[in-house]
Amino acid sequence: MSNREFAKILIDQIPDSKMYYVVAYLQGISVPDEIPNAETLASMEELERGGGTVFTGSTADLFAELMEE
Repeated sequence: MSNREFAKILIDQIPDSKMYYVVAYLQGISVPDEIPNAETLASMEELERGGGTVFTGSTADLFAELMEE
């Protein structure tokens, strides 16, 4: 018996009240792994080197700054 067949058998034994959790989990793992594009990789490298802007003000200051942009 394959793992897929075994999983189908197990799913039939799960009560409907818990099926939400199974569906949510399956949706999460069924999405193919995405490979980051070059811009994302460059941003990640910059952050790992300690680069990038870190905001240290208050929440109100942050929203005020965002509204100006």
